[in-house]
Amino acid sequence: MRIALLCSGGDAPGMNSVIRSVVRTAESLGHEVVGVRRGYRGLIEGDMQELRSRDVGGILDRGGTVLLSSREERFKELEYRERAYMNLKSNGVEGVIVLGGEGTFKGAELIAEESGIPVIGVPCTIDNDVGATDYCIGYDTALRNAVDAIDKIRDTASSHERVFIVEVMGRKRGFIAVEAGLATGAELILVPEESFPKEMIPEEIKKAKEIGKLHYIIVMAEGYGRAESLREYLLSELGERYGEIRATVLGHLQRGGSPTHTDRIMGMKFGEVATEALLSGERSGFIAYRDGKFYIEDFEKAGEYKDIDWEALRLNRRLSS
Repeated sequence: MRIALLCSGGDAPGMNSVIRSVVRTAESLGHEVVGVRRGYRGLIEGDMQELRSRDVGGILDRGGTVLLSSREERFKELEYRERAYMNLKSNGVEGVIVLGGEGTFKGAELIAEESGIPVIGVPCTIDNDVGATDYCIGYDTALRNAVDAIDKIRDTASSHERVFIVEVMGRKRGFIAVEAGLATGAELILVPEESFPKEMIPEEIKKAKEIGKLHYIIVMAEGYGRAESLREYLLSELGERYGEIRATVLGHLQRGGSPTHTDRIMGMKFGEVATEALLSGERSGFIAYRDGKFYIEDFEKAGEYKDIDWEALRLNRRLSS
C-alpha cells in the first residue's frame, strides 16, 4: 500500500513522533509513505514527497510538524476536493492518515466518503477536545508550557503583591485552564463550561488579600473571556488598592517547544496503531485512546462533548483559600 500522510489545522507538539512512527511502521511492513506538505492545501496543489525511514530521523524532539500545516478554506468546496482526489490517485495513494483535531476530521471523513480512499485520523490538538478519546497528542506539552509560564508569573506576582490574569488556550473547552490552574495553585480558574459570575471576582480578591495572600492568580481559558477585558473590569471595581492588576496572554507559547516524553511515546503508539488499522482494511475513522486501550471510532464521534475534570476544579476551589 502507498500511504499519504498529512497534518492539518493547528500544530501540536508530538506530531513529528506520529509522523516518524507511521513512516517506519509502514516501511517495516513493506509499504510506502508520501508526506503531504501543508495539509489539505498540499493535497489540492499536489505538494507531496516520498518519506523513507532516514527522512524522519532526528525529529522526535522537535515541536510543530516537519510536514507543515495550514487551515485551508478551499477544501470546503467540492471543486477543490476533487482536485485533491485526483492528486492522490495520480500519486498512487491507496490510503491516507490525517493528523489533527475535530475540524480536520470533518475533511478526512469527506475524503473517505467521496473518493473511496480509506482514511484514518490521529487526534492531535493541544486543546484535548476531540470526543471519544481520553487523550490527544500535544496536550501534555501544552499543559507543561502553561504550568511553567504560570509558575514564573507567580514569582513576580508575589514579589510585587499583584493580581494576575493569565489567559490560556481553550476556545470551547477548559482542559488546559483546569489542570494548569490546579497544578500551579491558582486562586481562581475560569472556564467556558461554567458561567462563573465576574461580579463575584472582586469580592474573592478582597477576601484573599485580607487573609494575607501576597498575590492573586486567575487562570482563564480564552473561551471564558479576554484577560484584558477582565483586567479593565477589575480596575473599575477595585482600582489598585489590592495591588496592581496585570493581564498576560500565553497564546501560541503553549504550542511550541520540545514535546514531553508523554507526547513522544503516545505519538509513536498512535502512529503504529493508525498504520496497522489502515493496512488491516479499516476504511474510515480515527484512533481513540480510552482506559489504556486504542480503538477505532467513527469520525462523527470526534465532535461529541467531552467533559473537563470537574473534580479537579472543585479541589482547586477547596485548596485555594
